[in-house]
Amino acid sequence: MQDFIIKSCLSWYTHPATGSRAQGTFLRSDTYAYYHDLYHSGDQTYRSTQGTVENIITTLKNQFRDTGIDLLQRTSEYMLDILKRDLPLILRSSRKEKLTICVIPRSKAESSYLPTQLFLKKTIKAYATDQDGFQDGTDYIIRHTDTKTTHMSKSGYGGTGDMPYPGITKATCRISEEVWGKDILLIDDLYTEGVNIDEDAIQALLDNGAGSVIFYSLGKTLKRSDQQ
Repeated sequence: MQDFIIKSCLSWYTHPATGSRAQGTFLRSDTYAYYHDLYHSGDQTYRSTQGTVENIITTLKNQFRDTGIDLLQRTSEYMLDILKRDLPLILRSSRKEKLTICVIPRSKAESSYLPTQLFLKKTIKAYATDQDGFQDGTDYIIRHTDTKTTHMSKSGYGGTGDMPYPGITKATCRISEEVWGKDILLIDDLYTEGVNIDEDAIQALLDNGAGSVIFYSLGKTLKRSDQQ
């Protein structure tokens, strides 16, 4: 596991009303963050190797609804093992008595997914309900309106909805009042710098009264500069 800082900065985005490019701030303060391992986009060797973050993320997303339940359950165990290693270290480093675990929702309304497409959230919930020092808040952010699937938008398969813009989380999700005053550990499968979905969700939690937010992702997209 590695740590990093998610920086507050101006970012370009597509304005949902006009379709024009604009600049805005998704996150108003720097945020402590962690990831388990670097994610190698498009690398079939990593993606087909059980236990890698590439394989875990791809399998548990079950994008095409064709992954069998046995494979989903086995892959869920790999992820659970990672959470058991990483999250206690984050709790200790935070010096908090308890962290409430929330999850970045998938890009479409949650009601549009099959249960077999929500195994990542199910795995995180299983951890949160069974470990000392953590509280289950995996249902505190529920998406009710579709957004574009960012990693598929360039190929034309991103679906309906908007690309990320400042405030998209509050516009497309129900955020529980239970976040008020809580120290949140916000989890996503993959962090990619510049996409700004995670930044926007962190800010949404703070705007809704969260006491603090720490971010964790299973993978962090390897930048081209890191590969040189």
